[in-house]
Amino acid sequence: MTSKDLSIFNSLRPFSIGFDDMFDQFENMLGNGGITMQSNYPPYNIRKTGKDNYSIEVALAGFNKNDVEVEFEDNLLTVRTKHFNKSEDKNEDGEIIHKGISQRQFARSFTIADDVKVNGAELKDGLLTIACERILPDHKKKRFIDIK
Repeated sequence: MTSKDLSIFNSLRPFSIGFDDMFDQFENMLGNGGITMQSNYPPYNIRKTGKDNYSIEVALAGFNKNDVEVEFEDNLLTVRTKHFNKSEDKNEDGEIIHKGISQRQFARSFTIADDVKVNGAELKDGLLTIACERILPDHKKKRFIDIK
């Protein structure tokens, strides 16, 4: 008996059609029966900004747009730091006496649905905002079926 045989999603499979990929994604995110521990850094919000619009806000105080990258591949949106020199305790503004603003390396990933399009990202005032839009294809829109 495998962990997939014991999955809670297997009890839902007989009552659904076409959701196998979604159940598999949930199983991958949850691991073998438990949620894997993820870092809380950097903090983020997911906001619904309209009927079919969402934004992901990631707090990136102390970073600029050259320090981070946003990658979207195979339904996985990842925000991560590029390589940067952590030993820069001195710059043109002077030496840092106390460093309370974290600039550690990170990678934060979000699973995006097939019908969601990532429209772009903007870093302003220490907040990275990634705009997403749900595009409902015609075959998923509500329609009436003619009875013959």
